[in-house]
Amino acid sequence: MKAAAKPLHIDVPVELSDVRVVYSIGALAFEGDLPASLFHLGLTRDDVAEWQATSDVIAVFHTNAGHATLHDDAYNAERGIASGNPYKDLLANLMGSGVKVELCGATAKAHGWGNEDLLPDIVVDRNAMARTTQLVQEGFVKMTE
Repeated sequence: MKAAAKPLHIDVPVELSDVRVVYSIGALAFEGDLPASLFHLGLTRDDVAEWQATSDVIAVFHTNAGHATLHDDAYNAERGIASGNPYKDLLANLMGSGVKVELCGATAKAHGWGNEDLLPDIVVDRNAMARTTQLVQEGFVKMTE
C-alpha cells in the first residue's frame, strides 16, 4: 500500500509559454514497470496542457529503445515473445496529444526493420545523432533518456 502524500512546497515554480524539446531515447530505464522516458514525456505533455503553452515535443527512439516503436508482430519477432508491444498504447496516447515520435534510421537498418514494421504515425529519420543535432541547432532543448 502506498503511503499518504505529505505536504510539498514547490520552491522553484516553473511555467513556460513555449516548449521545444527533443527526447533522445537510446535505452529504456524503468520507474517500476513504466519506462522513465515515457513517464517524462507524459509529464512534459501535462505541463504544456496546464500552462496552455505552445509546444513541439519530439521523441527520437534509437539504439536499445528502437523496438518500442514496432507493431505487435514485428515486436514479437524482435523480442522473441508472443505478447505484443507493451508500449504501443502509451505511445499512441502521447502521439494523440501532440508528441511526435521518430525512429532512428540507422537503428532500423541495423535490425532489418522497414517502415511497415512500425506503429502508426511513427516516422523514420536519417539517424538519431543527426536529427538530434538538427533540432538542437533549431533551438530545441535536448533531454537524454
